[in-house]
Amino acid sequence: MDHDDPDWDDAQEGAELLGEELVEEAIVELTRVLEENPRNAYAFFFLGNAHFEKEDWQRALKAYLTALEISPEYLGAMVGAGHALRMMGKSKEALRMVAQVLARNPNDADAFYLAGVTHFYRGEDAKAYEFLRRFLATDPDAEVRLEVVGMLEVLQGKILTPPDPDDVN
Repeated sequence: MDHDDPDWDDAQEGAELLGEELVEEAIVELTRVLEENPRNAYAFFFLGNAHFEKEDWQRALKAYLTALEISPEYLGAMVGAGHALRMMGKSKEALRMVAQVLARNPNDADAFYLAGVTHFYRGEDAKAYEFLRRFLATDPDAEVRLEVVGMLEVLQGKILTPPDPDDVN
């Protein structure tokens, strides 16, 4: 998507509020933008991010999917939808979104991360390891890097995961 367009500019105030962790204010601003232009895919994307921050997975997914209806090649909205699906327990659907992103951009760092964490929580260690390593190779920021390194250490057995209380006799 081209960031040199009026829709991008119109969505920036909401994106900035979201970046400042003013989620409710961002929702109000992005809703205002969408009332003026209901075809602004960027505003729907950032609205999805705001709902995701509130852990309102259904609304986040709806906003991301609306962005994709408007702009079917919007990779960020695909990844956002994938994370919302993952958080809703729909890991197969999340992995389908990963496949859609990687079909368009085989080196998409966000898709590597989504695939890695989804496979990690599904207990698919080999696939999780592969995608998390690929993600680390993209030189992510320190906070996410630490999270991913922690998951890789669990996969390598360097950190023992606590036993599941349901598995104890």
